[in-house]
Amino acid sequence: MITRMVVQTTTWLAAMGVILFAAAGDWGWPQGWIFLGEIAISSFAVSFWLARHDPALLASRLSAPMQRDQRPWDRVFMVAALSVFMGWLALCAVDARRFQWSVVPLWAQGLGAVLIAMSMIAVWRTFRFNTFAAPQVRMQKDRQHRVITDGPYRIVRHPMYAAALVFFAGAPLLLGSWWGLLCVPVAAVGMGIRAVGEERMLRSELAGYDDYARRVRFRMFPGLW
Repeated sequence: MITRMVVQTTTWLAAMGVILFAAAGDWGWPQGWIFLGEIAISSFAVSFWLARHDPALLASRLSAPMQRDQRPWDRVFMVAALSVFMGWLALCAVDARRFQWSVVPLWAQGLGAVLIAMSMIAVWRTFRFNTFAAPQVRMQKDRQHRVITDGPYRIVRHPMYAAALVFFAGAPLLLGSWWGLLCVPVAAVGMGIRAVGEERMLRSELAGYDDYARRVRFRMFPGLW
């Protein structure tokens, strides 16, 4: 499984690199390499941690993006989300490097790097407490799927989505693209829709989820939603 993880992660990083640098028109773009380096370090660190502490979750994260028991609407969502993600990376690169429409100060780029690190720490915390954090919306009956109430789930019901939004805010800042921040409201709407759809499934099929949702009021951000 370690070999599969390394191959899949490296392939994904390479694909992101091709999109970024091809759109930027400059393979020496420093912010692009810093971004990829931070993603690589954090991704491999979390994956090796999973390999040691929760191999079942790592296997789930490495599984095919489309599963038989996955909700049909979620398959459409994942295809759309991947397309938007690739277009967003290209937009950041075109804006920040090829045409240099944006001028992002160095302190804001540093803030972007910090936000990315914070998002990855939040992802690790989510994985630490939720062994059922699969990439697909589906019930994992073969693994005795149950409600998770510890760790970040004491604060919000969907900490992974919250972490993703922090990432989408940090990445364009690090890359130097104000236009890339336009993805944040788009991502918020998309993940909000997915969260609602996921909760419909959990409320109807996962014992105890209704009680949990009554105790933890907010889905992604305390005091907001």
